[in-house]
Amino acid sequence: MAFPPTAPSLARALAERDYQDPTPVQSAVLEAEGGRDLLVSAQTGSGKTVAFGLAIAPTLMGDADAMPPAAAPLALIVAPTRELALQVERELAWLYKPTGARIVSCVGGMDARREARALSFGVHIVVGTPGRLRDHLERRNLDPSALRAVVLDEADEMLDLGFRDDLEFILQTTPEERRTLLFSATLPKGIVTLAQRYQNDALRIAVAGGSRGHTDIEYRAVRIVPREVEHAVVNLLRFYEPPSALVFANTRETVRHLQSALLERGFSTVSLSGELSQNERNHALQALRDGRARVCVATDVAARGIDLPGLALVIHADLPNDAETLQHRSGRTGRAGRKGVSVLLVPPARRRRAEGLLAVAKAEAVWAAPPSADEIRKLDQERMAGDPLLAEEPSEDDLAMAKTLLEQRSAEEVAAALVRVYRSRLPAPEDVTDPGSQPQRKPRADYEAAPRDRDWARGNDGGQGGGHSGGQGSSGGGSWFRMNIGRRNNADPRWLLPMLCRRGGVGKGDIGAIRIFDRETKFEVRDTAARQFEDAIRKGENAEPRIEPASEAPPRRPRYEDGPGRGDAPAAGRPRRPRQAEA
Repeated sequence: MAFPPTAPSLARALAERDYQDPTPVQSAVLEAEGGRDLLVSAQTGSGKTVAFGLAIAPTLMGDADAMPPAAAPLALIVAPTRELALQVERELAWLYKPTGARIVSCVGGMDARREARALSFGVHIVVGTPGRLRDHLERRNLDPSALRAVVLDEADEMLDLGFRDDLEFILQTTPEERRTLLFSATLPKGIVTLAQRYQNDALRIAVAGGSRGHTDIEYRAVRIVPREVEHAVVNLLRFYEPPSALVFANTRETVRHLQSALLERGFSTVSLSGELSQNERNHALQALRDGRARVCVATDVAARGIDLPGLALVIHADLPNDAETLQHRSGRTGRAGRKGVSVLLVPPARRRRAEGLLAVAKAEAVWAAPPSADEIRKLDQERMAGDPLLAEEPSEDDLAMAKTLLEQRSAEEVAAALVRVYRSRLPAPEDVTDPGSQPQRKPRADYEAAPRDRDWARGNDGGQGGGHSGGQGSSGGGSWFRMNIGRRNNADPRWLLPMLCRRGGVGKGDIGAIRIFDRETKFEVRDTAARQFEDAIRKGENAEPRIEPASEAPPRRPRYEDGPGRGDAPAAGRPRRPRQAEA
C-alpha cells in the first residue's frame, strides 16, 4: 500500500528517505477525514511523527506546495521529554525541508534566550516540552494567536510526569478553531477527559494490534538466582551481541551499580538517571548514536522519549511496576519494522508477578535459563568464523608477514594467537545458575483479598443488597464488578489493585473485596465511587483486561472452623487471635 496523495514537496521528502509503504498508524491517520481532530491510540515506534506531520500539512499549507512567510507559529507539537521533542524536530525537519518550513525547538535544559530570539525571527512549527512552552507563553515570547494545529505526542506519559496543569494552560491559550491531534500509547481516564474537554468531535483511532504490544518484539523470561543479576545481564549481552542495548533498573543506585559492573567487564556503557544534568544526558545519548557506547543502563523516567537507532535488545534487570511500563520499556526496540528482543530477569519469588505482567500486556514470553558460559563460547567460535577480518582480501604486506610468521611458528600456534586476540576484545562470560522452573502449584480454593481497614466493606462478605445499576451492591455499601482474567492469568491483588484504581480513577480505599476465580475476578467498589468507576471503564472499554458490572455478587466463601485456608487473606473486620503469652 502506497502513501495517500500529498503535497509534491512532502512526497519528494518521503521518496528521498525511501518511504514507500505507510505503517498502520500512518495509514489510519492519513485515511481519516481531513481537518478533523484525532484521538489516536498507538504504540511508540509506530511512525507517529511522520503520521501527524503529513496529517497537519493541509491545515498549515492549504493547497500550496510551500509554507507562507515565517511569522507567528502555525503548529505546536508538545512532547513529554527533551529527547523526544528533539527527535520530533529532526523528523519534521527532513519531512518539511522542501516546503521551506522553519522549525524551532523549545525544551528544558537549553538556552531559553536563544530560543526566544529564534521565535522572534518568525517560525512555522514549534516543538517543545510542556514546562518550557508554558514559560515562553507567559513571557510572551511565543505568540499562539495564529496556531492552526496542536499535537500532543505521547500524552499519557505527559500526564504520568505531572504536566496536566501545563498542558491545560497551553491549550487554553490557543485559538478555539485550532485542530487538535492527540497521540497516546494508552487511553486512561485522564487522557479521555483531556480529549473531551479540548477536542471538537474527535475521531478516535485505535491502531490494530496496539493493545497487544509490538508484534516485532520477541519476549523472553529468564530464570535467575537473585544474587546473579549482574552475571545474567553480562551473559545476555554477550549472547545476543546487539548493536545497542538498553538495560532497565528501578532505582538510581541500581543503575550506578550495573553500569560500574559492566564497565569493569569491558562493555562500553553509559547511564541515564534523574541525577544527570542535561549536558551529561546529551553526551550519553550521542555516544550511543555514534557507536562509542553500545549499552545504556537507565531508569524508566530517564529513558522516556529516547529513540536509539539499531536498539535490538531490552533487558529488564528489575521487573517493571505494571504492564504499561513493560510495554513502554519494550517499545524502545522493535521499531520501524525492525525486530527486537525484550528479556525479563525473573527470580523464583517474582515468577507470579512476571506472569501477571505478561498476561495483562498480552505478551507471550518464552521461559528459559540464562545463557551459559559454554553456550556463549560456542557462539564466539561461530561468530569468529564469520568475522569480516577473515573475509577481507589480504594485501601483499599482509601475505608477506603471514609467510614470515609461518616460517617461525606452526599454523596451529598462529591460529591460537589469532583466537586469543579475538577473545581479548570480548568481555568474558560468567558462570550462572538456573534455579529451575517452578513446580506446578496445587489448585486452591477461590482466593479472596478482603480489605482489613475499610469500614464500609466490613460485614459484607457476599451479602446481597442495594446499590447502583452497575452491579448488585452488598449490605456494606459496595457494588460488584468483574474482569475477564483469573487464576489462569496469574491474577494477583498486588497488581490488580493499582490497575483498578488507575483504570477507574478511584482510590485504594474505594476498592473492597477482590475474589479471584479460575477464569474471572470479581471485586467490590464503594457505592459512592461506583458510578464514577463505571463511567471510567466504559470510556476505556477497549482496554485489557475487560471490566464490566457484575450481574450478581460472588457466592459467599465457605468459613471453616479453623479459619481461612492457607493462602487466604483474613476476612474483613475479623480480629486476629491474640498470641498467648508463654508460661
